[in-house]
Amino acid sequence: MIETIEQLIKAEIDCQHLTVEGDGSHFSVVVVSEAFADLRSVKRQQLVYGTVNEHIASGAIHALTIKAYTDAEWQKVKHFQ
Repeated sequence: MIETIEQLIKAEIDCQHLTVEGDGSHFSVVVVSEAFADLRSVKRQQLVYGTVNEHIASGAIHALTIKAYTDAEWQKVKHFQ
C-alpha cells in the first residue's frame, strides 16, 4: 500500500520530496511541494487527501497523518529531525 500511496500522490502533486511510512491501514506522509505555497495547512492537507480519497472511502486507508511543506519550510524543518 505504501507504493500505491506514493504513486497516487506523485500523480497529482509535483513533489520535491515524498516519504510514506506505515503499515496495515495507518500511514503518515511527508510531502514537500511548491504547490503548497500560499496555502494554509488545511488546504494543503485537503490537496493530499484528495489524491488518496478513494482508498480512504474504501477503508484501505484508515488513518493518514500528513505533514505538508514548501521546499523552504522543509529545509528549515528537516534540520530539527
